[in-house]
Parts: sequence; structure tokens; C-alpha cells
Amino acid sequence: QVQLVESGGGLVPFGGSLRLACEFSGFFDDYHAMGWFRQAPGKEREGVSCFSSRDGSSYYADSVKGRFAISRDNISKVLYLHMNSLRPEDTATYYCATGDCYGSFRPVDYRGQGTQVTVSS
Repeated sequence: QVQLVESGGGLVPFGGSLRLACEFSGFFDDYHAMGWFRQAPGKEREGVSCFSSRDGSSYYADSVKGRFAISRDNISKVLYLHMNSLRPEDTATYYCATGDCYGSFRPVDYRGQGTQVTVSS
């Protein structure tokens, strides 16, 4: 059974940092691309970042490039999203998911329950 469980969200001031973590289990091999997308009320879902274990490539949306960093620990089976210089427009529910990571992130098949990130101005 595939499971994805996010943690690390919270309330932070403008310019603050957070590290989101996604513990994953149930995968039969490590080739799956994984990533993060976010959903804010009244806004479209946005693929924030993804990482492909197959070739080590990563993707970042323009809105977070230079501020966020994705990493994956295959031994501990945790996917991280390091978020720096947070802005109010980063406020959203963040989900980790499996998916396609080719120039953008398209969530496919599995996702977690989400963790809320709120950035105060």
C-alpha cells in the first residue's frame, strides 16, 4: 500500500523558512519521480517542484526558483521541500505526490493529505 504523509507546515512571517517533509512507503522501486504541488483557495493548482531519481533532474516553478530546494532521501524514504524567503503568496496547502517530472510537475496516482503553509505579511 502506497502512503505519503506530509509534515512541517505552519505559520511563518514574511521572509521566513520552513522545511516540509513527506514520508513515503509502499513503492516497489525508486524510479518514481516525486514532487510538491500547492493549492490555495480560489487559485489553480501549481506544481512547485519535482525530482526524478531516474536521472537526478529537478524542476522548479518560476515562482519559487532560487528560494525553494527539493531533496529526496531514498534510504529514509523522505522527500523534502526546503522553503526560504517565504512570501504571503506562498500561502497554500502543500501536497507531495508521485508524478511526471519533465519540465514541469504533473501529479499522477498518489498524493498525501497535505500540510498547510501560511506566510504572514
